[in-house]
Amino acid sequence: MNWLFQLFYRLTLVFLSTYFIWNYHIAPIRASPETLSCPKNMVLIPKGTFTMGSNTHYKSERSAVDITVDNFCMDRHEVTNAEFRKFVEATGYQTIAERPLSKEQFPDLMDYQRQPGSLVFQSPSEGIQQVAYLSWWHWTVGANWQHPYGPDSNIFGKDNYPVVHIAYDDAVAYANWVGKSLPTEAQWEYAARGGLKNKDFTWGEQYSARKANTWQGLFPFFNTKEDKYLGTAPVECFPPNGYGLYDMTGNVWELTSDWYREGHSGKDHSLNPLGPGKTASFDPIKPSEGALHVIKGGSYLCAKNYCSRYRPAARESQAPDTGTTHIGFRLVN
Repeated sequence: MNWLFQLFYRLTLVFLSTYFIWNYHIAPIRASPETLSCPKNMVLIPKGTFTMGSNTHYKSERSAVDITVDNFCMDRHEVTNAEFRKFVEATGYQTIAERPLSKEQFPDLMDYQRQPGSLVFQSPSEGIQQVAYLSWWHWTVGANWQHPYGPDSNIFGKDNYPVVHIAYDDAVAYANWVGKSLPTEAQWEYAARGGLKNKDFTWGEQYSARKANTWQGLFPFFNTKEDKYLGTAPVECFPPNGYGLYDMTGNVWELTSDWYREGHSGKDHSLNPLGPGKTASFDPIKPSEGALHVIKGGSYLCAKNYCSRYRPAARESQAPDTGTTHIGFRLVN
């Protein structure tokens, strides 16, 4: 019996030694979310699989199943005025809203009609009960990221607010400067869910006015400000989602790199899926606007009676050359 014990003991030592040598010296090192690290103010989003979109809300959200996204890092909050200002001061960059409209793109406009500007939200005058659809948007000369409501407005004291009036090329220019990129729609939606499976909101199933900056009341006539804000709010004012990301619901819409097309057909069982190519981009609700990008998350203008796209699955289309008072962005790495 003694020799059997010694044989078993020696075989065990050989096995353990071989296992140790293979796993710690020969076998390739496998990175895991725990061993990866993100730059300052970014959050690690671990690899995972989810159902993208939804079949219970808008047709434009038609779902795709078993979408897998690799590990990536994402800004914990939307890019702020202070962060964007550093970029402008370092590079002299001028946003699209600060440039005159081009003669090539708008040949029928007079010079005074091509002055720099952007789209500004304005509530209807008090007492008005009915207005035309989208009449709350006004082209405003002099509106841009530094003057969000026109030349008489400013962002003094709002360094920690999300930068707005950002067009797609503006976001890409900033991303290139900091060495990051805009998220794909799949990355953005997966991160927004915060690890929850098939829930309507970033926090669960029930809408809550206190968990995101959205519109309470009857849009566009009055806002009860149950969430304490009428316009944009400083970043990180509301609770983060399960991954530690702030304002993935409301505050401002966020740009993604994907071109827009209705639904998610063809993406089932995909790894890191991309949207359609530019030439395949089309929004049947805006047939004359050409290729459009996907924006996600809703904004402070989303209400139960209008838009209600303050959900991870929700999406909208946006012209790449246009900014507004409710569109911003965050980046990934």
